Amino acid sequence: MSQLPEKRQYIAINEDQSLSVAEEMMTELKPGDVLIKVAGVGINRGDLLQVKGQYPPPVDASPILGMEASGEIVACGADVTEWQVGDQVCALTHGAGYCNYTAVPASQCLPVPEGVSLKEAAALPEALFTVWHNVFQRCQLKAGEKLLIHGGSSGIGSLAILMAKVMGAEVFVTAGSDAKCQFCSNLGASRTINYNTQDFLEELPPVDVIFDMAGGDFIPKNLKLAAPDGRICSIAFARGHRTEISFVPVLMKRLTLTGSTLRAQSFEKKAVMAKEIGVHILPAFADKRMHPVIDSVFDFADVAKAHARMASGQHMGKIILKVTH
Repeated sequence: MSQLPEKRQYIAINEDQSLSVAEEMMTELKPGDVLIKVAGVGINRGDLLQVKGQYPPPVDASPILGMEASGEIVACGADVTEWQVGDQVCALTHGAGYCNYTAVPASQCLPVPEGVSLKEAAALPEALFTVWHNVFQRCQLKAGEKLLIHGGSSGIGSLAILMAKVMGAEVFVTAGSDAKCQFCSNLGASRTINYNTQDFLEELPPVDVIFDMAGGDFIPKNLKLAAPDGRICSIAFARGHRTEISFVPVLMKRLTLTGSTLRAQSFEKKAVMAKEIGVHILPAFADKRMHPVIDSVFDFADVAKAHARMASGQHMGKIILKVTH
């Protein structure tokens, strides 16, 4: 194991919920972890909720913000054999992504794909793992099937479009403006619905899988739209987590309803996701069928502006913090 830096910078949550750059001493690297000199940090909506105290990290995770980062490995803990110092990676963090150095489980690292810069790679891990787990592991989307993504222009939704196309599915999306719909069309969605001016239930044919980040009044419509043996996965509730539904379509069409959060899952399950993503998705970066979808990049110290950009709902793709050393 190489010499660790004595201190690191991180983004602190202050008592008034403001954010600022702070410094702390580094701790010893745990077995199975690698230390990353961070180049980029991905911003996620869960980060904004954590600032408000509405999305606490797992009890064994760092309380520091951040679910994903990219950079260069500068030290390897005991028992790490698959990576070495100097490797460029992007990774799911177990908290503490908002740091200039962060320790992550080696099993949650992915190699920076061909043609992707070290900073841009920060846009990938959370979306890759989330989409793979929910759309492909839980909902078993197959080539030739139809996928509907609610929130297709988001950081997760935009990468879901690309991943589903790579795996041979047809993709429909809903989004909140004509500009966002065009953005999704440019990524490969064959049908786009502006949910503020159109009713997706009236506009779309039955679909096999629905990947839902909206919830609320979309939930009963999802049950009506789903094809026989359809699968519906919920990962967020932007339109609310309560609604009234009839379960008759679940019975009559043999529907599967599921959902998940990512960061509470075990390291072992995330390791399986990483391996499967490496086999099925990462090779598609070489021929540009996959690529980071980036809305904007902010300096590390401008994290409040990055959060404001996400809170505005105007972003299309991922928001990144760049870290300089």
